[in-house]
Amino acid sequence: MGDFNLALVIVAIVVCIIVFIFNVYLLVNYQHPDDVNQAYFPKFVVVLGLSIAAISILMLPADVANRQACRHAIYNGACHLTLPMKDLWLAVYIADAVLVFFVIPFAMFYYEGDQDKSVGKRIKSALLWMVTTAIVCALVLGILYGLVGKVDFTVRHLSSSTTSFPSSWNFNSGQQCIGNGVHQCSAYSASASSEKTWTMRTTFPEYVVALATIVGSVLFAIFGGVGIACLPLGLIFSFIRRPKAVITRSQYIKEATELGKKARELKKAAEALHQDERGGSKGRKFRKNVKAVEKELFQLEEDVKLLEEMYPQGEKAETAWALTVLGYLAKLVLGILGLIVSVAWVAHIIIYLLIDPPLSPFLNEVFIKLDNIWGLLGTVAFAFFCFYLLLAVIAGAMMLGLRLVFITIHPMKWGGTLMNSFLFNVGLILLCSISVIQFCSTAFAYYAQATAAQEIFGHTLQSLRGIKYLYKYNVFQIAFVVLAGLTFIYYAAFGWRRKKPSGRFQLSS
Repeated sequence: MGDFNLALVIVAIVVCIIVFIFNVYLLVNYQHPDDVNQAYFPKFVVVLGLSIAAISILMLPADVANRQACRHAIYNGACHLTLPMKDLWLAVYIADAVLVFFVIPFAMFYYEGDQDKSVGKRIKSALLWMVTTAIVCALVLGILYGLVGKVDFTVRHLSSSTTSFPSSWNFNSGQQCIGNGVHQCSAYSASASSEKTWTMRTTFPEYVVALATIVGSVLFAIFGGVGIACLPLGLIFSFIRRPKAVITRSQYIKEATELGKKARELKKAAEALHQDERGGSKGRKFRKNVKAVEKELFQLEEDVKLLEEMYPQGEKAETAWALTVLGYLAKLVLGILGLIVSVAWVAHIIIYLLIDPPLSPFLNEVFIKLDNIWGLLGTVAFAFFCFYLLLAVIAGAMMLGLRLVFITIHPMKWGGTLMNSFLFNVGLILLCSISVIQFCSTAFAYYAQATAAQEIFGHTLQSLRGIKYLYKYNVFQIAFVVLAGLTFIYYAAFGWRRKKPSGRFQLSS
């Protein structure tokens, strides 16, 4: 037993180190050239946030493995020798909430501050905004915790008399209790009057996690429902709409000239906005124009990338075109595999969560059978499905962010991502990761039973006063499935079509 727990601790430490190194690699390769050798504090926040998001996803499989450490124990104290998963869950998610609501906003305010101001003034301005946010959040959390920070557990009051040890047992459906008289000792046949409500006050850390989960669940239902469909279908239809052949030199010159003209217009617009900023003009119209320029710049960069794919240049032009073709083939393969996983996810939600009683444990049973084949095979598959769900949320956020005017666009691009975009996306990932874990602990309750995560997310959260009805009536699961179905229909009807120019900075047809 001790050896197993020691191995689990060693694996956890090694995984944390690998996650940290991988996130540093992502930061280095995704960062914009303008942020090289500067903006160290935002970079630290980005690496820390990505690490916590990844570790929180991996903690659920670790929780399952930790439960198995004492499954075959022959003495009662064995489980006290395992990892303190409940304390670890609360620590990770409190850190998650602090990063989302305080640290990341401070880093964004500091990074987006006026570059002409001194470092002290930028820190002072960012602190002012962060302290204001902290006071508002603290007041809201304190008032809500004081008023409705309780959990209402529904229990049944059962009773039975006692009698001397009989020589034979004669219990049946008609006589389920010991002795004579009217008793309610069977939960299945007990009347409705036996139900009681047991009320207790939850701890403040659990309440903070619960509210953060609600906020994340709203985003999760929207982004996850759209993303579970658009992630695989976007890859498949990207292959369908791929450039079929290299364009001629005359076509390339025509398109490059048009893009150059649009780039000069965009540069003039950016310079005009910079002059307005220096003049102190930072009103609503200014922010709207900044978002418009950011959107057009992103579209222009996409057009340039598309043009480079259609007309590769240099000594290795043929190799570049071959890699482009292989890249689209890889998208097709990944899209087909992702489509299988997406269909499995939606089917599992309907079969196991929305139908009462569930028709089948479905994926829960698959994970258990994989564990029987090899000890960690089911856990690895379980972790993969959780990670895929998080990727679907990110894909949905990127898709909707490019289409809804009220969402700030912060695209992630290899070698061209500014720190404010990094911070925004890390905050979104952190906020949704809480809901992904809660959703997975509910969807795989049979496989992840008796874990610390299920105690927090499966019992306390779903019994919290004022919130439990959202989970009782499966509001988030229904919204997830409906949006997934609508997105599937949208892609089936329009996804195969070649994209038409929709903005000022588009390739000419």
